[in-house]
Amino acid sequence: MHKHERRIDYKVGIITVSTSRYKKYGKVRELKNIYEDESGELIAKEFKDKVSAYILVPDNIEDIRSAIFEIFTKADVCIINGGTGVSPFDVTIEAVEPLFTKKLDGFGEIFRKLSYEEIGVDAILSRATAGIISNKVVFCLPGSIKAVKLGLKLIKPVLTHLLSHVKGLS
Repeated sequence: MHKHERRIDYKVGIITVSTSRYKKYGKVRELKNIYEDESGELIAKEFKDKVSAYILVPDNIEDIRSAIFEIFTKADVCIINGGTGVSPFDVTIEAVEPLFTKKLDGFGEIFRKLSYEEIGVDAILSRATAGIISNKVVFCLPGSIKAVKLGLKLIKPVLTHLLSHVKGLS
């Protein structure tokens, strides 16, 4: 058995980036309710008992970064949904990428390839990405439910192997 095949305990934190929901609900830092966010709720259901934190933030670089560091006090993995588009208000990638100590280029590349197969050339509008911050993993997904479903199909099968490398266990 390879070291990366053994069971690795980990926790997941979820950040939903949505200015409209933030305006409606304000600062939200609880798991009881995903506040009308179907994508955040899907992520929480997929990881069930592994979810240790949920944070709703507006499209703001400092708020997103602050939420990531808060998540990392409770989790090894941070999955962000929303704010990855190309509008002037979409700043998730600008908030996260400068923090990466290592970028996982393949995640975004494969995500866009599979998106292209589903939706055609509009896939170029996606800036989905992933990377490492210290010994923690961050995935940035678009906010649409279809995009989150696709992202989870990529994340779930590789996560324990990825964490074994990130934590130096392989």
